[in-house]
Amino acid sequence: MSEVTARPLRADAERTVRTIMEAAERTLGRNPAATMEEIAAAAGVARTTVHRRFATRDVLITAMATWATQQLADAVEAARPESSPPLVALYQATANVLRVKISWGFSMNTAFAQDGESARIYAGVVERCDQLFRRTQEVGILRADVDPVWARRVYYALMHEACQNVSTADADEADTDALATQLIDTLLRGLGTPNPQLT
Repeated sequence: MSEVTARPLRADAERTVRTIMEAAERTLGRNPAATMEEIAAAAGVARTTVHRRFATRDVLITAMATWATQQLADAVEAARPESSPPLVALYQATANVLRVKISWGFSMNTAFAQDGESARIYAGVVERCDQLFRRTQEVGILRADVDPVWARRVYYALMHEACQNVSTADADEADTDALATQLIDTLLRGLGTPNPQLT
């Protein structure tokens, strides 16, 4: 991760970093071989500005992966997986995560190949998801004979497939609530009990 993103930034510097990362996401999503010059042009800043914030292309991509993984973790936490009714939390976390994964597809795919901070954050996301799946089983939403970890893996596969059908260009128009409903319905028709409770 870049030195700049590792310490608190002034508001204007933070906006610049976010603008560069958003432009890089769009540019690299279309062309993974795009140069720093192309990213700078897409961000509407000078190439020197990009290099001042991110010394190399690899540093930029690592920062994007870490930032996107943190957004994923925040999306799960916003669903209150420990305190909301499990099925409500599962639906909300799914819709929240779909928004991140669709908007930051290049960065999320890169994050899975990263070590360090991205891997640490992602391990926490997996742990929270496993806890939520155990809760769904405890209240009778997930069948008792289903391994919750396996259910989470199936859920991740469904999430991946749902995201493949929406391009980054269409991210703003994507109905993530409808996608979440379809995804959870598909999951529970295979692994759920006949009448899941919302408690």
